[in-house]
Amino acid sequence: MNADSAYISRVHEVLKAFLRDRRPSSWIHHLTMARLVARALYVGRSTLIQTGSARSKYALSYLTSALLSEEPIVLVTPEWVQEILLEELIPPLRSAIGSSKEILAVHLQGVPQDFKGLILTTPQIWLRDRLTHQGNFPPSIPTLIDPADDLEEWARSLLTASLHAEDWNALMQHYPDSADAIRNARVKLTKSIFAHPKNPYECYLIDATEASHLEQLLQTLLPPPPLAPRNGYAKYAQSLHEDLHPWLRFWHQWHREGQLMWVDINREQGQFTLNLAPINVAKTLQPIWEKQPVIFIGGFLDWQTPAPIYRRQLGLGDVACLKFSPNRQSEHIQLYLPDRLPMPNTPEFKTVLMQQIRILTTVSRPQGKSIAILIEDVPLKAQVAAMLAAEFGSLVQVEKTNLAENGIIIGGWDFWRSRQDRLPAPQLLIIATLPIPSMEHPLVAGRVNYHKRKHQDWFHNYLLPTALRELQRAVVPVRESQGVVALLDNRVERRSYGGKILAALEPFARINYIDDNWFS
Repeated sequence: MNADSAYISRVHEVLKAFLRDRRPSSWIHHLTMARLVARALYVGRSTLIQTGSARSKYALSYLTSALLSEEPIVLVTPEWVQEILLEELIPPLRSAIGSSKEILAVHLQGVPQDFKGLILTTPQIWLRDRLTHQGNFPPSIPTLIDPADDLEEWARSLLTASLHAEDWNALMQHYPDSADAIRNARVKLTKSIFAHPKNPYECYLIDATEASHLEQLLQTLLPPPPLAPRNGYAKYAQSLHEDLHPWLRFWHQWHREGQLMWVDINREQGQFTLNLAPINVAKTLQPIWEKQPVIFIGGFLDWQTPAPIYRRQLGLGDVACLKFSPNRQSEHIQLYLPDRLPMPNTPEFKTVLMQQIRILTTVSRPQGKSIAILIEDVPLKAQVAAMLAAEFGSLVQVEKTNLAENGIIIGGWDFWRSRQDRLPAPQLLIIATLPIPSMEHPLVAGRVNYHKRKHQDWFHNYLLPTALRELQRAVVPVRESQGVVALLDNRVERRSYGGKILAALEPFARINYIDDNWFS
C-alpha cells in the first residue's frame, strides 16, 4: 500500500470507529467527505465541496483528515466557529484518534516557519494577509476554508476603501492652506448627499455631480495615484504622511475599472461615509488561489455541481467539485405553497400575507417549538411583529438572539443568515418573499447596471444564484426537525425560474393547504 492509500485508509478507519462510539449522525456522508479531503490534502489539489448541510454536521470529516495529516494545515473559519471546534469537537476527536498534532490559533501574530500543526485563523486575517502580501502564513500550506459561502463578500469588504468624518479633519490638518477649499467641498457634498430621498437602507450611489466635487478637490491636493504601490498603501502613505493613508487608498482605487462608489448616511449625527469597492473581485483573488491548494467547503455554493457561477465570481480555475444532497429520509421538509396568492408587488399582498402568518402561527403553537418568519420589507416586518406581539407578547422578537425555545423570531435575510446557527431550530419557517436582491437597494442596482454595461445576463448570473443560495441555507435548520417551510411568494408558480427555486428546496413533500397534523 502506498503512502497515499495508507493515509486515506487510516482517515477512513479512525473516523468510522469514532462515529461508531458516538450518538448516530443523520449526516451520511462523513466517510466519503473525509476520504475526499484526505486525498485533496495529500495530492495538493484544490477542491470545492458543497455539503448541503449545517456546519455542525460535517466538520468532523475534514478535522479528522487535517489532524492525521503529517503536514501543516491552515483552517480558515470565523472565530465563533473556532470556539466550537476547539471546545467541543477537536478535544474528543484528538483523544479518540490518538493525534498529537499541535494547534495554533492565529490572530495578529504570524506562524513560525517550522510549525507542522493545525493553524486556525479567521477569513479576514487570512485574506488580508494574502491580499497585502504580509507573509504571515508560510507559502504553499494546504488551506481549508469553512464556510466558503461568503468568501466573495468577505473579500469585497476587505477591498473597500472608506472615508469617514475624521478623515476629512485629517486632510484639513495636513493641508492647512487648503482648509477652506476642503471645507467647501465637504459642505457641497453634504448638502447633495442629504438631499437624496430617504430609503430603508440609508445608502445611496454617488451621482456624477457629487463625484465631480470630490474629484476636483483630490486632483488639486493629492499626487497622481501610482499604478501599483509596491509595499502597500500604508507604506506608500508614510512617504507623505500617515494621515493621508485612507485618502491615498481611495484615490488610487478610484482609478481602477469596475468600482462602485456609494455613501452611507447617519442622519441623526449629520455624517456620511464614502465607500469605494470593486464589483468584481475575481481578478484580485485569482493570484491567491495559485499560492497553495485550497479546499473550499460550504453548505450551498452554487446550484450546479461544477459551481460555474461561484468559481467565476471568485476567479477559481480548474478545481475538483463535489456536491452532496440532503438525505431524503431524514432531511426532507414539508413545503406549504398555497394556491392563487397575490403577487408581492400588488396592494392585496400585505393583507393576505398577514392572514396566512396569523393562521400558520396559531396552528403551530400547540407544538411548543420556535417559529421563524423572514420578511425583508422593513415596514411590513414591523407590522407583522406588532400583530403577533398583541397575541403572543414577549415571545415575539425582532432580530434578537435571546429567543425562547417556543419563541417567534422575525427578521430579514441578512439576520437569519448570520444568526440561524445560534438560534433554536424552528419547527416552522415562514418566507414572505423570495430572497431575490431588491433593485430598490442602491448597491444591488449598481451591480446590475455593471452587468448590463458588460452585456451580461444580470438575472441569471447575479440575482437568481444569490436567491437560490439564500433559500438553501435558510431551510437547513428546518431539515433537522423535518419541519414546515411556508413559501408565500407566488412567483414560484408564475415565473419561468420557479422550477429552479423548487429544485433548490428538494427534498420536500409539497402541500397547498394547512394541515394540523404537520405539528402533531
